[in-house]
Amino acid sequence: MKYALIGCGRISPNHIEAARNNNLEFVAICDIDQKAMEEKAEKFGLTSVNQYSDYKEMLEKEKPELVAIATESGKHAAIALDCIKSGCNLIIEKPIALSMKDATEIVEAGRKKGVVVCANHQNRFNRSIQKIRDAIEKGRFGKMFYGTAHIRWCRDWNYYSKAKWRGTWEQDGGALMNQCIHNIDLLRWMLGNEIESVMGMTDRLNHDYIEAEDLGIALIKFKNGSYGIVEGTTNVYPKNLEETLYLFGEKGTIKAGGASVNRIEEWNFSDSIDDPEQVKAETAENPPNVYGFGHTPLYADVIDAINNHRDPYVTGEDGKRALELVLAIYKSAAEGQPVKLPLENCSTMDFKDRFAERKTEK
Repeated sequence: MKYALIGCGRISPNHIEAARNNNLEFVAICDIDQKAMEEKAEKFGLTSVNQYSDYKEMLEKEKPELVAIATESGKHAAIALDCIKSGCNLIIEKPIALSMKDATEIVEAGRKKGVVVCANHQNRFNRSIQKIRDAIEKGRFGKMFYGTAHIRWCRDWNYYSKAKWRGTWEQDGGALMNQCIHNIDLLRWMLGNEIESVMGMTDRLNHDYIEAEDLGIALIKFKNGSYGIVEGTTNVYPKNLEETLYLFGEKGTIKAGGASVNRIEEWNFSDSIDDPEQVKAETAENPPNVYGFGHTPLYADVIDAINNHRDPYVTGEDGKRALELVLAIYKSAAEGQPVKLPLENCSTMDFKDRFAERKTEK
């Protein structure tokens, strides 16, 4: 299967490794930053792979069957729609887009064209998360009461200074949209997806050189009667502390923790059908960074979905749901009141003046 990667930034090594692990035919890489592209090609032995600065030229000449989009977030939608028009199957890095309008267009265009569109929420493939999901699908929790997602990370001037688009409303968003959306996706997925309302608060406490938030807190009411709590920040000193997911049900309690919810730390169910310590040992992973090991199985699933004409495990609609929840938190925080879902017309650019009165340059 002919594969191409658009975007050679921070996350690109995970895509390159996943493509290789799945024996894809790597036909092209693309980036407007020639130096970044050449560095990745040299580092990962891709010097014989064709390089492009114009993705439209790449699509026309190479005609890839599968494309991964790993550019800055604000460019995801336009590139995705062009790829779909060219008949390419897609893996789109999170977030799938920065507006509900664009996310809807991507999902609908993919459906009409008959191509696979996957949102790159790779943590769904963590062994820990798969074990928890299995327990939910088997009804082991009984009635679900509530769940919480905590993302307590550090992002400093060194991180933001390496790419001017980071922390901007036009191309990124803040902590919730960039760093926290993976765990926000998991929380929504685990608690039934359908949300009634969201109450959020956001602030920029420690990063006066970015436009968006570095702290987000939210209360979520799900239509099935359960509740969710989100706490996300990039203000933790001096380094990433944890990413955790708690679920509390009538007959079960779990905690997934570690750098990227990559291990189970609590596993208690009334049915006692498995040994908690054995579950913890069997599902523990120790990834080298917060990106985890999920890209390779995500790619494997997408390839199988393409070959067997089915939806991928993580669909474009899933990516749209994660985006919707983040935007709902932004909207609630800006308006100071709960927001009802579904959210139809909302974009990060709706909040471009959110912290405009404050200093935005180092």
